[in-house]
Amino acid sequence: MRKLLAAALCLAATATGCGATVETPTEAKTSAVTLTNCGRKVTYDKIPKRVVTNDVGITELMFALGLEDRMAGFAMPDDKGDLSRVPWKDGYDKVKWLSKDQLTKENVLDARADLVFAGWNYGFREDSGFTPDALKKLGIPTYILTESCHNGRTKTSRGIMPPLDALYADLTNLGKLFGVEQRAATLIAGFKKQIAAVRAKAPKQRPKVFLYDSGQDQPFTSGRYAAPDQIISAAGGVNVMHDVADSWTTVGWESVVERNPDTIVICDYGDVSAEQKKKFLLSYAPLRNVSAVKHRRIFVLDYVDLVESPRNPSAIARLGAYLRSTGG
Repeated sequence: MRKLLAAALCLAATATGCGATVETPTEAKTSAVTLTNCGRKVTYDKIPKRVVTNDVGITELMFALGLEDRMAGFAMPDDKGDLSRVPWKDGYDKVKWLSKDQLTKENVLDARADLVFAGWNYGFREDSGFTPDALKKLGIPTYILTESCHNGRTKTSRGIMPPLDALYADLTNLGKLFGVEQRAATLIAGFKKQIAAVRAKAPKQRPKVFLYDSGQDQPFTSGRYAAPDQIISAAGGVNVMHDVADSWTTVGWESVVERNPDTIVICDYGDVSAEQKKKFLLSYAPLRNVSAVKHRRIFVLDYVDLVESPRNPSAIARLGAYLRSTGG
């Protein structure tokens, strides 16, 4: 398993390590770059040189494309796992950690940012006024993580395309914006090949899987537009909340019991440890007859595995191996 994980992480870092040739980002020489982001055409007048990112998955998208030299800093809590043993350790060492909370206008202005790369509920939020429109008024362009795009079904629901398509869309857009299109294409091709190999091993009888992020009164989980939906599907399972037309959202425990998952995947981050979450699930009376609880089929993935990030393919490979080994 360690060899599989090392190979997967090396593949994700193809453009920036493991003996690969590095593609140098192109300098702005001619016309502006126009991209489609969250269904809207957005024009960038120049290649950004001082990008500020929010959260680990978004930051690692930049690192995977070898763009740490284009970054002025990142913000993220320090509960997102060990960052010293990832393919992008050099990126974390090189780029300034601006805040161990969410981004603020002050962070962005102090860093002299010329682009903010964040997402709705991944930094951008209406309640505090930290939005793309507010930053535009300050003369600072933004790029919105595609997994987080509002879809218009409600004021807060998110997701406009399948999660892996969102990952590929962002890599493609960033490649075009920064002049590293070949690097982006190489990453995407490698990811697709890795995922196809896992899909080919999927069992005919696909186990039902529930993603548990957090919450005791009501569980926070993944609908069909958050990364876990396709991580589960590509690994050989079925997300029991696939019918929920949202990304990360809250559901009721009764719906979990009714759908009777064969396996529960825990998202590991935050003040409550994965072991504490597991103990809660195994001791929570309403879940006692749920197949995953009765058979103790509980698997743990890190937060960054389960949000849109270049670690999604390796998460698919690890979950796929677990589902095959347990039969559920």
